[in-house]
Amino acid sequence: MEIKNDEKVKVTFYPANKSTKVKKGENLLRAAMAANVHINASCGGAGTCGKCKVRIDSGEVTSQITEKLSDEELRENFRLACICNVESDLAVSIPVESLLDKSILERKPKKVISPILGVAKLCSLTPECQTESVVVKLHLELPKPNADDNMSDLDRVSVALKKQYELDLPSTDFAVIKKMSKILREADWNVTATVVLTRRGAKLINIQKGNTTCCNYSIVIDVGTTSVYCELLDVCKGEPIASASNYNMQISYGEDVISRIVYSQKKGGLEKLQERIVSTINGIIEEVIEESGVDRENVTHLVAAGNTTMTQILLGLDPKYIREAPYIPVANFIPPVRASSLGLNIENNAYLYTFPVISSYVGGDITAGVLGSGMFLRDELTLYIDVGTNGEMVLGNKDWLVTTSCSAGPAFEGGGVKFGMRATKGAIEQVRISPDDHEPMILVIGNVKPKGICGSGMIDVVAELLEVGLIDQSGKFYRDKNLDRIRKGDTGYEYVLAWEDETQLTRDITINEVDIENLVRTKAAIYSGCVVLLNNVGLTFDDVDSFIIAGGFGHYIDVERGISIGLLPELDTEKFTFIGNGSLLGARLVSLSKDMLTEASKVARMMTNIELSNNKMFMDEYISAMFLPHTDLSAFKNTMGRLEKLWDRNNHIEKGDDIEL
Repeated sequence: MEIKNDEKVKVTFYPANKSTKVKKGENLLRAAMAANVHINASCGGAGTCGKCKVRIDSGEVTSQITEKLSDEELRENFRLACICNVESDLAVSIPVESLLDKSILERKPKKVISPILGVAKLCSLTPECQTESVVVKLHLELPKPNADDNMSDLDRVSVALKKQYELDLPSTDFAVIKKMSKILREADWNVTATVVLTRRGAKLINIQKGNTTCCNYSIVIDVGTTSVYCELLDVCKGEPIASASNYNMQISYGEDVISRIVYSQKKGGLEKLQERIVSTINGIIEEVIEESGVDRENVTHLVAAGNTTMTQILLGLDPKYIREAPYIPVANFIPPVRASSLGLNIENNAYLYTFPVISSYVGGDITAGVLGSGMFLRDELTLYIDVGTNGEMVLGNKDWLVTTSCSAGPAFEGGGVKFGMRATKGAIEQVRISPDDHEPMILVIGNVKPKGICGSGMIDVVAELLEVGLIDQSGKFYRDKNLDRIRKGDTGYEYVLAWEDETQLTRDITINEVDIENLVRTKAAIYSGCVVLLNNVGLTFDDVDSFIIAGGFGHYIDVERGISIGLLPELDTEKFTFIGNGSLLGARLVSLSKDMLTEASKVARMMTNIELSNNKMFMDEYISAMFLPHTDLSAFKNTMGRLEKLWDRNNHIEKGDDIEL
């Protein structure tokens, strides 16, 4: 007979100073989740990323052997939380590189130029569009019933809506009917009706005492895989009055959508993931409600945009078949859902609208971005790209749209990079390397000692290493450089960006050849996706009139550096536009204009998806793009001309020649 071990042990995590009790033998990463302590775990607990490093200060654990920890780290009692089991009471310290830093969420982009400043401007491009919200509040002064006028309360409201506002009322929320009689009489027949405007007429979703028409608010949400952003909008004024953000609490179960889908198939996994994103959103809702002082009852609707996996998990829909051929989402168009039925802490009358998705890997966030950018209304050919772990691209104009997505990899967000991290405090974000002595100058977010390097810093340092002639076009270090900063490391040659005493860590911060290779893979996937998209409609980059960059990481891309490494095409830099958070931009429009809701559906129907998973041309282009900037140097004539001049200058410097600069 099997004897169950129910012995509980206490685990305390520092510097958070949070404790939890778990069963003896429990996984340490799961114990951290139970204590609501985040430890970076890019691989979702598979032991492959090496990001969940912790130090065992006291107590006993059992752990698998891993090459992700050095002999010195093992001697100092460091372990990977995801492959470590608790055997006694523990005290665990989480080093700075394994902690989650929320400061990135408050960072302001260096430059964001939005071609669409608001719903009014977008509506001016399409005259038939109205700026009336999908949910409106209408003041009613109703005649009191008497012996000669004894129609029902609901009929009385319906007649008044028709008479005063020419609105038909084909349906009413039952919750409104339940409270209607009491509210009408307590308000002495002076009330405000909240109605949803649909093609079939108005649906009554709430009724309040008095005139509350000036109190109409909505919440718009960008449901990202990594982070969640939220704004509270004053619908009457058409502007945001409060905002908040947080990391998506699902990241404890994996940092990418595939890891989340895999976890969702475990027993209770989907329910746990859905509960996590709902908890995240509820926390943000509390923040914006508290900041604004708005009565929760006056929040009339919510609009959310996210990728296909995040949308389905939020709605409690099984994402299993998103990652299985032929890669099918549950639905492209999902009707409004009562927000409270999902567990969202909002009044029962408010509905949640989600953006239509295009395919398994082109989601509602892209529909929202295309809507917000206005590219679907313009004559000029526009290429829209959202840069992240997945790269999503949309090409087209007012007549047609084609889209695709590719797995770019996590290098821009710190994954697959030895000292990679998100763009939080302590991340190296800019690098310059002297062509004379090859010493680096680094800029660190927060002006503190560095603890890693973020995506924009990776682009910078690779571009610099290429320009000063320390790496070749395959990303390998030249072996003949007599420099202290170039040395052989555990995974090949590396360049020291910061010595140990200059960092927050107990070791040097370096970039190695494997890191560079991972960045090259990422940039190659994004560039190749764009090439294939253009080729499918018989066009090239020369035909593109406008290049729109969206997404959180897109805020911080230096266009010239992006071109130098072959991430972006060699176009006039004036053609590049940054729109920031495309999801929120589109969600605002839908919240403020019922016609924009219709336009969002139109945009989704206009898009033709091109699948790259088995596309031979994509693989050929990908291999060609695995060089810096590319094997097809004719596509980067100006870049190569500039690089060759720099290399020639650097060679003269190394030889000690006198040259005219």
